[in-house]
Amino acid sequence: MNRSVADRPDAGAPAFPVLGAISFCHFLNDMMQSLLPAVYPLLKGGFDLDFGQIGLLTLTYQITASLLQPLVGLYTDRRPQPYSLVVGMCSTLFGMLALAFAPSYAALLAAAMLMGIGSSIFHPESSRIARIASGGAHGLAQSLFQVGGNFGASLGPLLAAFFILPRGQSSLAWFALVALGGVGVVTALGHWFRNNGHARPRSSVAPHGNIGLSAKQRRRALAVLVALMFSKFVYLASLGNYYVFYLMSRFDTPPQEAQVYLFVFLATSAGGTVIGGAVGDRLGRKRVIWGSILGVLPFTLALPYVGLPATVGLGAVIGFMLSSAFPAILVYAQELTPNRIGAVSGLFFGFAFGMSGVGAAALGELADWTSIEFVFRACSVLPLIGLLAVFLPAETQRTAHRHSDGMMEHSNSK
Repeated sequence: MNRSVADRPDAGAPAFPVLGAISFCHFLNDMMQSLLPAVYPLLKGGFDLDFGQIGLLTLTYQITASLLQPLVGLYTDRRPQPYSLVVGMCSTLFGMLALAFAPSYAALLAAAMLMGIGSSIFHPESSRIARIASGGAHGLAQSLFQVGGNFGASLGPLLAAFFILPRGQSSLAWFALVALGGVGVVTALGHWFRNNGHARPRSSVAPHGNIGLSAKQRRRALAVLVALMFSKFVYLASLGNYYVFYLMSRFDTPPQEAQVYLFVFLATSAGGTVIGGAVGDRLGRKRVIWGSILGVLPFTLALPYVGLPATVGLGAVIGFMLSSAFPAILVYAQELTPNRIGAVSGLFFGFAFGMSGVGAAALGELADWTSIEFVFRACSVLPLIGLLAVFLPAETQRTAHRHSDGMMEHSNSK
């Protein structure tokens, strides 16, 4: 079913300056957050860590973010906080400084917690701003917002390879200046949010009734989306956290070269994010979810058994396809719960962080018990969970809500 802008004649155009600003902030935030896993080889040698300790470091960061995000979103749904993003960016700033000068493993864990708190505030609040500024093109707006984060995350390995590794752990302190620049931009976004009337307390009553679905149907749909998120992010945890070690172990790839290959994977993931949201607006989010998660299965099954060039190529394809699912999943969930945009955004971003953390910790222990190659073979079947997408409701049941929701949010963003 085609859902072009023509299907939303009264929704208006997206506020691209606001979307550009929030995407840029997402770029800065996730670039800094990505430095933590990117410097794992440096920390592993400097602090004599095993894979289990690396997994626990990721778990600390991800769980801190995942547990707080839904709570932040739920609170700000009722009591909007125009400058909450400033608090989140400052927490990331302090976490970066703590990571740069950490003298012990315990200090590394504390730095990871500060960075997790920063993400827990940033993601639900910035996703809310992206939706407000969407003009009804929710998939496009989420894609533009998320591509900034994905592209920022993709730079982590390159920055680690060519700036941090040659200079050492303390060079991470320079990125506190990046966070300081981000504070200035999110402060301006807070002014926009407040001055355009979005800081008023909101009613807890749903604005659009049950949007054509019963409470049971909505709960089932949300449960399916959560299962699909599990499949996507646990698999991505294996690549995001252990791809460098896999390449080094299986192909004797030098660390700096392996970081470049990780950048290729992350950069193509950013491209998939752009495509997923825009295509979901036009062809339907359920189709994107089907194609991106279940459709990637042949490539994940093949990856553990091919040579280095094919591994890099398949990793790029897998990153592109899997990343295209998240904008579609998030907007689908927001449309199921229109009066809980912050809470559902926090829940899904938080679940993504939590699953990545739990997955990283579990996969790290599994790698210590077996091998990093075994981990990649075991994870290759996870996209089979994409079969559950058959239980998602047809999107025609939600079309009327999406149109009216788009008109309301565009009028509010003027």
